[in-house]
Amino acid sequence: MCTFYKNNDKFLVAVDCIIFGFHKGELTLLLIKRDFNPCLGEWSLMGGFLNQSESINQAAERVLAELTGLDSIYMDQIGVFGDINRDPADRVLSVAYYALINMDEFDKRLLAKHNATWFSIDKMPPLIFDHEHMVKEALRQLRRKASVEPIGFNLLPEKFTLPHLQALYEAIYGSELDKRNFRKKVQSIHFLEKSEEKDKNTSRRGAFLYTFNMASYERLKEEGFTFAL
Repeated sequence: MCTFYKNNDKFLVAVDCIIFGFHKGELTLLLIKRDFNPCLGEWSLMGGFLNQSESINQAAERVLAELTGLDSIYMDQIGVFGDINRDPADRVLSVAYYALINMDEFDKRLLAKHNATWFSIDKMPPLIFDHEHMVKEALRQLRRKASVEPIGFNLLPEKFTLPHLQALYEAIYGSELDKRNFRKKVQSIHFLEKSEEKDKNTSRRGAFLYTFNMASYERLKEEGFTFAL
């Protein structure tokens, strides 16, 4: 065993995941009701401790897979939270990530297994520790990044309408967008592909369905294209 750092303090390291979804025009947050102490019965983000054999990113990927049943989830690290008394049980440093998932792909059987529930971002219950601060920081960074990169499409099904897309960005930004200006911006985006299919669930005429072409976006980005929506 290495003894180079034997005189230094040792801390527990955890990951916490702020998992966003999108449903019926609202940005949603996945929370779990804790069935263990500390804070038994209270609402929490999904998290876990770092194992010795994994990196921080791998730990976050493991936690997300355990809760959602999904692999290759979009996630982004938002920072380290390390106030001395943030966890009443021990000195724990937490590395927080936000993740974006399509709720239609979520394994709903895992909701019951983990005592998990989706909440509107505007109606979330009180959270344990510093988790509310994590959510606020995650939302701030999500809004900033969604304005310059097409990460919002991770929250949508494969095929979507323009009204659905506008509702998504309004939910992310927390404000209404001008329909005419939004459509104008969308029409200039060459990696959105319009199909001949229509969604007629909301009107008799229906709305054309679109898909997001990641390969086209990557090519445009290499050519200097700047995303803005």
